Amino acid sequence: MLIEPRGPRDKLWELAVSQRGYFTAAQAVQVGYSHQAQHFHVQRGNWLRIDRGLYRLREFTILPANEHDHLIRWWLWSKGRAVVSHATALVVHDLGIANPEKVHLTVGPGFRQRDDALVIHRAALEPGEVEDREGFRVTTPVRAIAECAAEGIGQDVLDSAVAEILARGEATRGQLLRAAQRLGAQAEMGVERAIREEPA
Repeated sequence: MLIEPRGPRDKLWELAVSQRGYFTAAQAVQVGYSHQAQHFHVQRGNWLRIDRGLYRLREFTILPANEHDHLIRWWLWSKGRAVVSHATALVVHDLGIANPEKVHLTVGPGFRQRDDALVIHRAALEPGEVEDREGFRVTTPVRAIAECAAEGIGQDVLDSAVAEILARGEATRGQLLRAAQRLGAQAEMGVERAIREEPA
């Protein structure tokens, strides 16, 4: 049975599906769309321009809004190098009362991009500290709590996140303490205080 080769449209669709319809100009070039072809599709309304070099396929605008769609944008902005982290990760995991004004991202060495809407953190994350989501990556709940404690987030925010993760049975006190210890004394102290607030 002959399998027809996939054209640019099929390749772009497959890519965009994994990113809730979003894609970058660079990704479009990789699958076979010239800059001239990109301009044509924007003019025709097939693609919606979200930001400079960032588009969304028109078909995906009928999807119900997802509260994390904006995080896909920042993941694409970082060329897939940034991981949603800290208080923003707590929001993604629906842990506690965190409500950060800016999006927190963790990047590795050599990352130079900046934006006023972001708080950029630098760290080398282990594979086990990161989870894949639809269109972006995020630090695990345990890592997110530890990194928030290390950054000195408000104790009430930390207490609420620790209370919820323990109540859900998604982590043990020992796992939380070990993750905090890896990030230093301030993280350990913050997590210890939050754990003390919880009944044994």
